[in-house]
Amino acid sequence: EVQLQASGGGLVQAGESLRLACVASGITFDDYVIGWFRQAPGKERKGVSCVSRADGDTYYDDSVKGRFTISSDNAKNTVYLQMNSLNVDDTAVYYCGAGVRQPFKTLSIATSRWSAWGQGTQVTVSS
Repeated sequence: EVQLQASGGGLVQAGESLRLACVASGITFDDYVIGWFRQAPGKERKGVSCVSRADGDTYYDDSVKGRFTISSDNAKNTVYLQMNSLNVDDTAVYYCGAGVRQPFKTLSIATSRWSAWGQGTQVTVSS
């Protein structure tokens, strides 16, 4: 059974940084993808970034490109999301998910098949 544990959320002021961590266990397939999603109040969950375990490919949604960095420590089965220059629009519950990358497609949230989710961690950015 795949289990994901997200942590690192908190309350920060606009312009500050946070680093989220997602520890994964029970993943038995090789070419899996770990992604970060967020859901603001009253809005649908949206993917913001993902990383391929096999080749380290990364993807970023336009809303976070240049501010967020995803990285993985395979020895620790942990994926990090470094979030810099946070603004109030980044306020949301952040979730990590695990899935499989579709073959022969550029890595993205949409081109991966998501099958497992961790609990969320709240990120609140005040102005």
